[in-house]
Amino acid sequence: MRIFIVSILVLVALLVVGSTTGYWKYHKAIMQPLNLESERIIEIPTGASPNNMLLQLEKDGIIKDVFWLKLYWRFELKNQSIHVGEYRLKSGMHFKDLVNIWTKGEVVHYKIVLIEGWNFKQFRAALAAQQPLKQLTRDMTDTQIMAALNSDRHPEGQFYPDTYLYIKTDSDLDILKRAHKKLQQVLDEEWSTKAEELPYENAYQALIMASLIEKETGLASEREQIAGVFIRRIQKNMLLQTDPTVIYGMGDKYNGKITRADLQRETLYNTYIIAGLPPTPIAMVGREAIHAALHPAEGKALYFVAKGDGSHKFSENLTEHNKAVREYQLKRRADYRSSPLPDEAK
Repeated sequence: MRIFIVSILVLVALLVVGSTTGYWKYHKAIMQPLNLESERIIEIPTGASPNNMLLQLEKDGIIKDVFWLKLYWRFELKNQSIHVGEYRLKSGMHFKDLVNIWTKGEVVHYKIVLIEGWNFKQFRAALAAQQPLKQLTRDMTDTQIMAALNSDRHPEGQFYPDTYLYIKTDSDLDILKRAHKKLQQVLDEEWSTKAEELPYENAYQALIMASLIEKETGLASEREQIAGVFIRRIQKNMLLQTDPTVIYGMGDKYNGKITRADLQRETLYNTYIIAGLPPTPIAMVGREAIHAALHPAEGKALYFVAKGDGSHKFSENLTEHNKAVREYQLKRRADYRSSPLPDEAK
């Protein structure tokens, strides 16, 4: 009997010691720091399980004691799934930090900035330059891209310029879908609060006007004034005569300069020749330009000329405008923007 009691006590002691040692190893494993000398990005592919990823990280020497980590994931995290994507591991992180970003899906995001005033060709070039972004539209025409977005519109002006975040599994078409949806949302919101008695038949014409404002404006505070000039000219059946439309109509032929012949050459977009608005927007526009097109400043100005510093001189009549043109053309710079020709240049 004495031998039996001693054996039981020894077994209990071994179990206690084993349990204590096991808990110590378990705790040490889940609190371990990641073995990293520098930042590293790992990718969880579609279909990967937590066990697979833990084994891979052990193989790469980033973690150890995977047996205990598997137990932790199974019993404490209830076999919680992990989000597909790239994850940034940093020196100083612990295993529990890794668990936190995995379970929250804090994947690596990349950034692309699409600029107000860019045209669709520039948008496409910017998207094509994003290396992590899947390129689905590279061999598509503009028309095919719009068809993929369930639109038969010309692509110009149909995408909202903004900063867009994306993950490695996203495509250029995903970004375009988001930018197109946001443009429609912003345009609808602004159209719902438009001023009265504007010369637009629909929101699309307001978008076209906004693109002219976007390209002509060097100073944000002048957007509404420029909108007012354009709208008054339309209401008076005057030609808009805005240089950016000439440039857009020239396409790849534009080399940084506009000649008198260019102003007289008929294109669908040359507002020195065509009456009213061009057939489509000529650039991508932000909310501010759309707002200006729908809330023009009151006034009598019918002309403006760029001063060369981003601002404009506004004039109510042609005599004042001709005088301003003569003054500021002497200081003309490469980014000079002028609307309506002086009288003697017509």
